[in-house]
Amino acid sequence: MIVFHDMYHNEVNLSFTPDPFSTHPKHVWVICRYDGHWLLTDHSERGLEFPGGKVEEGETADAAALREVMEETGAEVSELAYIGQYKVIGKGKTIIKNIYFAEIERLLEKQDYFETKGPVLLKEIPLDTVKFDRRYSFIMKDDVLPHSLDYVENYIKTKKAL
Repeated sequence: MIVFHDMYHNEVNLSFTPDPFSTHPKHVWVICRYDGHWLLTDHSERGLEFPGGKVEEGETADAAALREVMEETGAEVSELAYIGQYKVIGKGKTIIKNIYFAEIERLLEKQDYFETKGPVLLKEIPLDTVKFDRRYSFIMKDDVLPHSLDYVENYIKTKKAL
């Protein structure tokens, strides 16, 4: 388990094991890869981030991940893999999110991307500057991002080796 504090001084617990904090998390975050690029969304208020959001009533976290990716980017997922979970212990509440990795099959153009401005493709995520870059959402500014990207890179290498 990895423990650190985010930019708001909340304690964050991150684990790359199955359901360490909850079997029914209420939030999802999906690291997406499309055609050699990272697929993010441009949230109208927060800025650039990977798609994600709340799990709706009666919905599984996996289904929420697929829905959020489609809603926020127009992307169709060809492969969805659970990679971990993190817990943010805030002053007023605790949030638990499943982290997924998604291989994207194709991007569809949509009229409405809900609370976002739609898909953004990046060749690289500038980890050394993302924390200070106002274009990125606060969700991208804590240590969940670099640890998760490392995990995903290893996942991709392992998958290619098979």
